[in-house]
Amino acid sequence: VQLQASGGGLVQAGGSLRLSCAASGRTFYNYIMGWFRQAPGKEREFVAAINWSGSSTYYADSVKDRFTISRDNAKNTVFMQMNSLKPEDTAVYYCAADRRIPFTIATMRAPEFSSWGQGTLVTVSS
Repeated sequence: VQLQASGGGLVQAGGSLRLSCAASGRTFYNYIMGWFRQAPGKEREFVAAINWSGSSTYYADSVKDRFTISRDNAKNTVFMQMNSLKPEDTAVYYCAADRRIPFTIATMRAPEFSSWGQGTLVTVSS
């Protein structure tokens, strides 16, 4: 599957952004989808993930209750609504997909995902 992320930009602290990730292919509904982020000088970290049906999600503690991941299988798209943004949320955000790993918190790590989008930059000013 090929992934194309969009929706990043510059926003003030406390603001909101909605990221989108469009996927190619006819089997999008088979894939676990995830969002990761990488700040300058830091490792890529897990942000959120959603299972194939959208019935189950995981979030990093740092974004819980502020970010919401969702998917529209009819449109081959996954979204992440980001509210109450903080300067520490500044990073390049990547969407990722995989259809073979089990949907458990233990597998929500960057090396587990086989397909990646190009990233979209989110900058939160204080």
